[in-house]
Amino acid sequence: MESTYQSPTSADHLCVLVHGLWGNPQHLDYLAKCLREKFAQDKLHILVAARNSGSFTYDGIELGGERVTKEIEEMLEDLARSGHHITKLSVIGYSLGGLVSRYAIGLLFHKGWFDKLEPVNFTTFASPHLGVRTPLIGFHNHLWNVLGARTLSMSGRQLFTIDSFRDTGRPLLSVLADPDSIFIRALARFKHRTLYANIVNDRSAVYYTTAISRIDPFAKMNDIKINYLEGYENVIVDPDNPISPKDDEALPTFSQKLVGNTRHVLSRVPTFALLAVFIPIGTALFLINSGFQSVRSRQRIRMHEEGKAGIDVGVYRIPLMIDDMRRAAEDIFENVNNAQSQEYLPSGSEELASPSSPAFSRNGRSSSLMGKADSDIDSVAEQKLLGEYQLEFPTLALTADQFAMIQALDDVGFRKYSVHIQHDRHSHAAIIVRVNKKSFDEGQVVVRHWLSEFEI
Repeated sequence: MESTYQSPTSADHLCVLVHGLWGNPQHLDYLAKCLREKFAQDKLHILVAARNSGSFTYDGIELGGERVTKEIEEMLEDLARSGHHITKLSVIGYSLGGLVSRYAIGLLFHKGWFDKLEPVNFTTFASPHLGVRTPLIGFHNHLWNVLGARTLSMSGRQLFTIDSFRDTGRPLLSVLADPDSIFIRALARFKHRTLYANIVNDRSAVYYTTAISRIDPFAKMNDIKINYLEGYENVIVDPDNPISPKDDEALPTFSQKLVGNTRHVLSRVPTFALLAVFIPIGTALFLINSGFQSVRSRQRIRMHEEGKAGIDVGVYRIPLMIDDMRRAAEDIFENVNNAQSQEYLPSGSEELASPSSPAFSRNGRSSSLMGKADSDIDSVAEQKLLGEYQLEFPTLALTADQFAMIQALDDVGFRKYSVHIQHDRHSHAAIIVRVNKKSFDEGQVVVRHWLSEFEI
């Protein structure tokens, strides 16, 4: 937490930064530093949430959101006692912190804080809004979706959407994106909603989930020309004109292909050798640690539920938005929809949501993103991709819940910025300059762009 008590009483805006899975407040040092350099202490208070550090992020989005909400409330109360009258709120979430932030703002909304505060900026960096289920067909993907969900305690179950959130019978991420929920109503209150999503090399959260997208136009980089935002070339993709067909180029000769392929293979040899040696050892250690952390996480969750963790759970366990009639209607809809979806895989495996399913269209029109003239495409960026240049991209094999999340979040509206990190293969960390190193310099461009649109 930044020391805010020495700042002048004229500052009326609080900005909250929330780190991600396995994270800690130090991961957000660069964001906090740049915020402070642009906005002096008499303009902005900064809170870097700290109570979900390290393995505490295993405990789930709900518990994490309650912790962050309590931190925000305590900060607001402390500032008020010190003579600081806060009237504006901004919330910035990184990775899992974006989901924790979405939960926290719903609680703040429900508790009446948005009647006292003006929600201004809500931004996420590389946040898996749709979870992290692998949207592909294949045994290895199903295996990962089953096993991966069980290595991160409650957070893993929620990210892979195999949990059942309280009495709703639905995954938490589905409830978080329900159009009638306090969470979506809170999100809609923010004046500015933006997100930044890596188009390549994000090993933690891939493009479709961080950009809230049915398609991945950047899956085949060699087939497209990326158009960058003026002043942020080679890093920030122009959201209004993201890609265009690649200019015709002379085909490479056989010798050029041979040399290029040889270089590519040789460049991968050290990596393959390293993986062959360390993957078995690393996997064993990871699973052992995951089991240990999951046991500790369950203990923390139990203490939290029993009110022994320093938070009065009853204060934050608000009634959800779904009344009995709505729940009954949704049950009927879900049963009918399941009956219509013969193309889905059996229960327990990853389900493939048909892009032409009635559940994902309006006015009877297909929502398939295949470039058809009558496609019902809500995303402005996707309209440009498919309309202006007649480029075609298949719809990803997401689950029914994920397609519904996309629809709800697109209806609220985000300004989406795709980010092309090229100097480092760990773009998930580079996008916010998580540590100070030269190869993360493109993240500085991302942060500069974010600050240019941050309203005080």
